[in-house]
Amino acid sequence: MPAGSISALLKKLNCQFSDLELLDRALSHRSCGARNNERLEFLGDSILNHVIAHELYLRYPESREGELSRMRAALVKGETLAEVARELDLGSYLRLGAGEMKSGGHRRDSILADTLEAIFGALLLDQNETECRKLILQLFESRVRAVAPGVSKDAKTRLQEHLQGRGEKLPEYELLEVVGEDHDQRFSVRCKLAGSGATSTGDGSSRRRAEQAAAASLLEQLNVGG
Repeated sequence: MPAGSISALLKKLNCQFSDLELLDRALSHRSCGARNNERLEFLGDSILNHVIAHELYLRYPESREGELSRMRAALVKGETLAEVARELDLGSYLRLGAGEMKSGGHRRDSILADTLEAIFGALLLDQNETECRKLILQLFESRVRAVAPGVSKDAKTRLQEHLQGRGEKLPEYELLEVVGEDHDQRFSVRCKLAGSGATSTGDGSSRRRAEQAAAASLLEQLNVGG
């Protein structure tokens, strides 16, 4: 990767690396070979969850455990990480194998999210926990402020809690279809209730989004509010 590109990324991150090889590895997808960011991603995932959990604990002293867990989940989920990565234009700095490059891997949510976590892991190793925490909160500050106690539960959670409250079995989700190229896929999912046999379908750009859409549709059938 050109030195200028590294400098541009460091400027966006507003941090420094003593060992630029660590940053370069954090940007290297497994499709590049054995020298990739998977171990750094593992480390970054752990520090991200720790920092966000700690920050929520400090900012929302009246929130109960379940509420804090929902807020943290909203902040550290793959979609949120991919959004942050896109704000940094992280896809432009990725190292990808030829196959991933052709299939648009630099735009894929999962790859962007994993790379962002790998950068956190690399900074933790290169600097210290304080610097890593500073970067994470810098990138997530607006989202931490926006996510407030009482944040709406997602459709799957609301459906599950509705059924559990009535002593019914949890819904079953079945993947019906996946269409499109790897970098631009659409997923179709069916949600079915074991007790009543009620079903609904949903589609989205990921299986998770399709399941949420199907759950939301079923909630409407059941006339369950948000």
